[in-house]
Amino acid sequence: MFAEYKKLDLSKLCSEVNVFWEKNKIFEKSISSRSEKNRFVFYEGPPSANGLPGIHHVMARLIKDIFCRYKTLSGFRVDRKAGWDTHGLPVELSVEKDLNIKKDDIGNSISISEYNEACKKTVMKYTEVWNELTEIMGYWVDVDSPYITYKNKYMETVWFLLKRLFDKNLIYKGYTIQPYSPAAGTGLSSHELNQPGCYKLVKDLSVFALFEVRDVSVLFEANKKVFFAAWTTTPWTLFANTGLAVGKKITYVFVETLNPFTLEEIILVCAEDCLSRIFDEKTKKTILKQNPSKSIYTVVFRCKGVDLIDLRYHQLLPYLKPQELVNQAFRVVSADFVNTTDGSGVVHLAPTFGADDFMVAKKEGIPPMLILDKKNNLVPIVDLSGRFVDGLGEFSGRCVKSDFGDDEGSVDIDIVVKLKKSGLAFKSEKYEHSYPHCWRTDKPILYYPLDSWFIKSTDYRDLMMRENDKINWKPKSTGEGRFQNWLENINDWNLSRSRFWGIPLPIWRSKDGGEVICVGSVKELKVLCEESVSAGNMLNNPLVDFIPDDMSSVNYDRFDLHKNWVDKIVLTSKSGKPMYRESDVIDVWFDSGSMPYAQWHYPFENKDLIDSGSFFPADFIAEGVDQTRGWFFTLHAIGVMCFGRAAFKNVISNGLVLDSVGQKMSKRLGNTVNPFDVIKEHGADSLRWYMITNSQPWDNLKFDISGVVEVKQKLFSTLHNIYSFFSLYANIDRFKYVEPVLFVKDRPLLDQWILSELNTLIKVVERGYVNYEPTLVGRAIQEFVVDKLSNWYVRLCRRRFWKGDYDVNKVSAYQTLYDCLVTVSKLASPIAPFFMERLFLDLNQVSKKDLVDSVHLSTFPVVDGGVINEGLEFNMALTRDICSLALSIRKKENIRVRQPLESIVVCLNDSTLEQGVVVDLIKSEINVKSVLFSAESDGLVKKCLVPNFSVLGKKYGSLMREIVSGVKLFTDVDVLTFIKNGEISLFVNERELILFGDDLVVKVEDLPGFLTAKNNRVLVSLNTSISKSLLDEGFAREFVNFMQGLRKDLNLVVTDTVSIVLFGDVGAVDIILNHRSYVEGEVLAKSIVVSDKKPKNNTLFEFNNYKMYIAIEE
Repeated sequence: MFAEYKKLDLSKLCSEVNVFWEKNKIFEKSISSRSEKNRFVFYEGPPSANGLPGIHHVMARLIKDIFCRYKTLSGFRVDRKAGWDTHGLPVELSVEKDLNIKKDDIGNSISISEYNEACKKTVMKYTEVWNELTEIMGYWVDVDSPYITYKNKYMETVWFLLKRLFDKNLIYKGYTIQPYSPAAGTGLSSHELNQPGCYKLVKDLSVFALFEVRDVSVLFEANKKVFFAAWTTTPWTLFANTGLAVGKKITYVFVETLNPFTLEEIILVCAEDCLSRIFDEKTKKTILKQNPSKSIYTVVFRCKGVDLIDLRYHQLLPYLKPQELVNQAFRVVSADFVNTTDGSGVVHLAPTFGADDFMVAKKEGIPPMLILDKKNNLVPIVDLSGRFVDGLGEFSGRCVKSDFGDDEGSVDIDIVVKLKKSGLAFKSEKYEHSYPHCWRTDKPILYYPLDSWFIKSTDYRDLMMRENDKINWKPKSTGEGRFQNWLENINDWNLSRSRFWGIPLPIWRSKDGGEVICVGSVKELKVLCEESVSAGNMLNNPLVDFIPDDMSSVNYDRFDLHKNWVDKIVLTSKSGKPMYRESDVIDVWFDSGSMPYAQWHYPFENKDLIDSGSFFPADFIAEGVDQTRGWFFTLHAIGVMCFGRAAFKNVISNGLVLDSVGQKMSKRLGNTVNPFDVIKEHGADSLRWYMITNSQPWDNLKFDISGVVEVKQKLFSTLHNIYSFFSLYANIDRFKYVEPVLFVKDRPLLDQWILSELNTLIKVVERGYVNYEPTLVGRAIQEFVVDKLSNWYVRLCRRRFWKGDYDVNKVSAYQTLYDCLVTVSKLASPIAPFFMERLFLDLNQVSKKDLVDSVHLSTFPVVDGGVINEGLEFNMALTRDICSLALSIRKKENIRVRQPLESIVVCLNDSTLEQGVVVDLIKSEINVKSVLFSAESDGLVKKCLVPNFSVLGKKYGSLMREIVSGVKLFTDVDVLTFIKNGEISLFVNERELILFGDDLVVKVEDLPGFLTAKNNRVLVSLNTSISKSLLDEGFAREFVNFMQGLRKDLNLVVTDTVSIVLFGDVGAVDIILNHRSYVEGEVLAKSIVVSDKKPKNNTLFEFNNYKMYIAIEE
């Protein structure tokens, strides 16, 4: 017996199926049942478990799950290991908040060892919550043996990769200007800075600062002070100014004018093309108000930028001077990046706070503003917390950005005020621009001079780009656009981070920096430690108990490769000098980018898995679009630089999950969606199906819970109802699919059609899965189930299941519907694994046709090309179009479908298609007695011509009244002539006018008693005149429908026969008696008896102004 259900509870169903999977180890079997020689390689991008999962995580995991399940159905072995990203800023900032400490406290009030231990505990804080989401959403991944980035084995592989890069001379130390986050206390790499949302629109105070020229006599004699005007949106950097840059070929002008703030007469120097920007309307009014009799400015000298080189100027804010090469400071140099697009054409150079400034200054010999600190080290005038150092007067200790401190106002305002009072500012205003922020703290970054370790990724730029060409990106635009552009403009990778909780940089150096060692394994480190003990640089070997080549967990738990442990190790150089580890940890993105190898502890274990290509590269990965310059890049970069090829072949970059109006979800806005709540109420499959079919994965999804509800009702309720219908009658007829399978060609036309559509669906779905187009897959399946299987096949075949004997026709119906349902369960199982499992099991446990325990252990359906009949599919689609048009007329005119009509006339654009129309289906579907065909539509509708006033009015204006009168006189022949020729002549006031296609509109009107509807290939005309006999038949049909509802309310079994007792209006009773045989057959009535009074336990039936009281007796 097929299982029968009273109602669909998707949430309960999902829970029951999860129990079934766990009890029967279905996930494990889905892997072990596939050959190791036929692998599909998938990499799971590691999430961080110190934060709770959100609805967007469901989207990313859903995409991964779909294709891993599909590949399993296709015979591939798909191992998928879960992973946890456990290092980096998110963890450290969380711990600092929990412990109420700052970065400076680490190593002082709390030891690094204690701090790292706190990080280790925090990082797995929400592991159970993540695992719960993994389970309830049906994401199959091995969570029992995940890779964890803080584990020693994982870290050892990362060290191995770094040593491989080091041995290729790709790792170097450099002093450069780098993005630095004072809030996080560390430098950032360029790919971190380019995470989505890092650049924010801000309004900063800008200023045109005035730098007084020392001597311009080499150019011309000036009788007033001369100032270079240089524009900046970061006034705080003016303290670090040591040079000005101009463009050699740019034309510069010296103009006499007034300083708007001090009203002093000055000579201002700027690019000629920038005059209108500097002297805007506001500035002009200010100057004119004070000096109305003179010009706003007067050009007194012109020259090219090359003529300005080496001019010297007075230091703008002379608080501190550069410690070195001070005589080379405060002069003009040339730079290629100077332009006149914005600013003044003169660029203020602060070499310590700008990468371009630093490069130009280095090339031209201009010193950076570095001063000596208390330890006699050269340092910038801003410390690592983002505050000015001592020596800057009233500005000492102030935050350069107000975001870095909450007790002060903007220092930029105070600086600009000082400049205005000193006559060193010409113009100041708020300026909106895009400014980079830290991806984790959301605070502004500074460009800061850092001594960092870099990977020379620019050496592999070309190979990275060539390998990228081989990757199948979904969408393609991400790979060819965003990712390719990133590779084209790649910078060397800033590897080091001045933090504590991370994989330590495995580099030891002598104090003079002359000798360097990069360690690539624990075994190597043990040997080096032993040498250092022998040399007297260490008292004992901390790895004395470590047994090389013993890969047991016990052996690898004897030590800790984190900073608090390895920093105690002092190695010895070849010349005998002590070597100390470089104090930084590495960029956490290198951790996650190493996972293809580190998850297997390569090359110390499982070496062949990578070297043989068994687990490298990945066939498929998927993550959010924010990983394009994150995990996707680091995977690609490490794969290319260490192994010479891309790390993955196919990738889906999914879009953002927004709220229903398109806003980004956030707790602040209160528009977040809890995935646990959605799954609990609606079931995981409803959520999965909605998210994957609502829009393409790479487009942003506007999440609307009503869409989840709609999917549950439209798709899953429909499938549930189809199965319930099937199981009900299959159990009555004891169908178990034991009969020989009927040849498709011997089945009724409807069966042939739906099986053709089913095999076409298999082809479409398989192509969608192969091409990584899950949205097309889901939509195709839903269209088949709802529009073709339910609304057409099942509805038109209902009588075959519950009427008549158990003959070949009925067996064909059962076999056909069974095949459709079980095939749909397989096709849709990657997207809706729970419901399709239940459907498959309910079907297969009776038929035993699939010798597997789960739909997820079955094989993907194979297309039977011999069953596909494109001609039949076309004809049925045309038939459905005709029915749809006719039913739309009925709906518009409120003519119930149970009311028979006399006829419908069908006019096809291509009359040769008439023979393909399934007339009998049209009769039954739209309830008409006859279907007629017409080659022309002329007799079906009345056509007339009306003026197109908007066109004719422009042409003929005053003649319109006469034209309208003339057009009304056109005959039917005139109308046909116009339609055929596209023009017609009309005489107005003895003048012949030729009216063309745009001049007149063909208006179509229905003939009396007929209503029409059309689409681009067919017109139908429905005869809506209803005779007495048709009206009576309609009444009988309504009565039957009412009786069937009554049987259901009385909980009668579908095979129960009944007797009917009637009392009521004579006319109504007569209609039922005249249709006795039809009514008895439809409602399984043994008899219909007329009573002379209201029967007991009666029910009132009212229709068409008739009343009847009905009683059912068993």
